[in-house]
Amino acid sequence: MSHSGQEKTLIRGATILSMDPDVGDLEQGDILVEGSEISEVQSRIEATGVDEEIDATDCIVIPGFVDTHRHMWQAVMRGYAPHYTLQDYFTRIMIGMGPSVLPRDVYLGNLLSAQAALGAGITTVQDISNIQQTPEHADAAVQALRESGLRAVFAYGIAFGQIKAEGSKLPDDVRRVRSQLLADDDALVTMALNAETGDDAAERYNYRLARDLDVRAARHLVSESQPITRLEKLGAVVPGTTFIHGNGLEDQELGAIRENGCGLSIAPAIELMMGHGYPPLVPAAQARLRISLSVDVEVTASGDMFTQMRAAYQAARYSQLSAGHIPSVTVEQILHYATLSGAETLGLSERTGSLRPGKQADLVILRADQADVAPVLNPYSTVVLQMDRSHVDTVLVAGAPVKRGGRLLTGNGELLAEARTAAGRLAA
Repeated sequence: MSHSGQEKTLIRGATILSMDPDVGDLEQGDILVEGSEISEVQSRIEATGVDEEIDATDCIVIPGFVDTHRHMWQAVMRGYAPHYTLQDYFTRIMIGMGPSVLPRDVYLGNLLSAQAALGAGITTVQDISNIQQTPEHADAAVQALRESGLRAVFAYGIAFGQIKAEGSKLPDDVRRVRSQLLADDDALVTMALNAETGDDAAERYNYRLARDLDVRAARHLVSESQPITRLEKLGAVVPGTTFIHGNGLEDQELGAIRENGCGLSIAPAIELMMGHGYPPLVPAAQARLRISLSVDVEVTASGDMFTQMRAAYQAARYSQLSAGHIPSVTVEQILHYATLSGAETLGLSERTGSLRPGKQADLVILRADQADVAPVLNPYSTVVLQMDRSHVDTVLVAGAPVKRGGRLLTGNGELLAEARTAAGRLAA
């Protein structure tokens, strides 16, 4: 052990994309991790009492990816719905399958989804947990998140079928989860509300609930006219809300997101495949919004950020090219959306999202010495457009290794066997 009583890990010789304007990028540099935090980022670090030294020559180190919107419970049915439209998804997954989902299924799905995220270099996920049919469902979801080692925001939501039948007012169980399970806002797993569109009374109630519990909110933007303006008139915009999708929003509505200190989570792969509408990357950027990227649903999309970054870059460039404009989107912007901007959207940028001394050591070491990505001429381009899960060598969350040498450190044989059984039952 080091003299300070904290484990010291020194990462040497990497190309560092810090995403921090003060630290900048280093063509070759070192990172010192002490305990759960980054203590130094320099071209060369001379440290004593180092417990582990990682040779990151020919590697790229980035902050852990931040996924701001994922329905993690659905991983137990991963890949089940490749051809579904959005309406198919609502009808067959949310209404048709949702009522049969047991608390144990939620536990399995959340744990599988968390492992997939960590294996792909995603260190933070906002779990839009819209499956709370009983308190036991919520307990199972939180338990899985805590066991996973992932940094997570548990956004408590209720099942779609219940919203259709009873409205979007969140249940009293939210208060129990906040007080008994997720009271510590400095913990690895924290809390938000998934507050969906409802009548005026429900909107006001959910706003007061978020205020009383001192948590943020997340909500999908549906095709209603002027959704943010309506919330403003009701006095029901929760500060720091993660608005999700936002396809086809008017400029006034995009501006209202910015003016209320909120952010927009875009899930470009799902939006293109399911027919939500064209991913609004260009109008959102023009409105100077805080933009983040998200996986959404693993029943259809891959649970990694490389897929989302490429879909976002392609969609944004095509949008500008088809309008006769010179594309302005850059790979640097896309990586920013996938890291620091995501942390800012979730209110976590003081602890994660960039490689800055004093922040939590949420970081990813990517191998760039393989024939499918080398030579590295532009490291941002390499990460955004050339890499995939196979290049994720090492992942740390709050300084703790969860992946080394390309392998997750948690076993999953029994988990996978149980998940197959659950998936067969739900599919039937």
